[in-house]
Amino acid sequence: MAPNGFSRRDLGLMYRAARLYYADELNQATIAERLTVSRPTVSRLLAEARRVGIVQITVHDPDTLRARGDDAVRLAEALGIEKTWLAPSAATGLGPSLVEPVGEALREAGLGSGDVLLVSSGRTVWELSHEALPLVPGCEIVPTVGGVAEPEAWHQTNEITRAVAERIQGRPHFLFAPAMPSPAMRDTLAEDPEFRRVTGFWTDAAAALVGIGAPPAGRDSISTSVPLDDEGLQDGVGDVCLNFYRSDGGPIDFPGSDRMVRISPRELQKVPRTIAVAVGAEKVPSIVGAARAGLFNRLVTDAPTAQALLASLDGG
Repeated sequence: MAPNGFSRRDLGLMYRAARLYYADELNQATIAERLTVSRPTVSRLLAEARRVGIVQITVHDPDTLRARGDDAVRLAEALGIEKTWLAPSAATGLGPSLVEPVGEALREAGLGSGDVLLVSSGRTVWELSHEALPLVPGCEIVPTVGGVAEPEAWHQTNEITRAVAERIQGRPHFLFAPAMPSPAMRDTLAEDPEFRRVTGFWTDAAAALVGIGAPPAGRDSISTSVPLDDEGLQDGVGDVCLNFYRSDGGPIDFPGSDRMVRISPRELQKVPRTIAVAVGAEKVPSIVGAARAGLFNRLVTDAPTAQALLASLDGG
């Protein structure tokens, strides 16, 4: 028996009904047809989903929303990007707090069957991969970095790819390679048809969902392939898809970086809609540096981080 006295099947039905109603905006009659249940059953499932915490509804003061909207516009202009979405705060957990604005950003991307959505590694994207993302049946989900054998789940990009594909009903594709293979393995990968097929999606992507890493010198979690003792990385302010950069956006090379399995900055810059997700005061220089490097054109963050970013950018 699952928590709250419900079976796993009951909780699964609550989740599916809630996602169809709140995320996909279907009416209860349509949901009843999809789930092959009665309309009163759908109403009950939605009510129970709220009671057990599968659905959490927040009521916002309109003045607060207006201020957040103003900050979002100002921040996009200050960073030189196309659009910003702000959550009230991510203090209650990255995934639950950010899933709504991330969902809005993904819906705006207009993805359909056959379109390619790239995903990065990182704790934030990993947490989001376990939330109710918008359904895009048939969308191709592709990792942007290698990560086989990483000890931490959020650096296992294939698992993030699989989870995102499950949430949106897409088709996952996998990179069976470490983030930094040996020279011999890198040469072999370059000739491998499956590796070339998957990395070939990088140039055809319609959108990307990527995390922005904090300054490497202060990180408590990072890919095991990254040599943190490298002098160049000590001056880094962050990374996107394991592409590390300085505060001015300039790239950082380090021993073995030429062998890394990662989408290149040039390929990332060509993606029409790259949605970066980052939260926290420690990410302020990381976000600014990534924007200067042109590694994303859309941002999802929270209101406190947005205010810290605006203060930093206004100050110089």
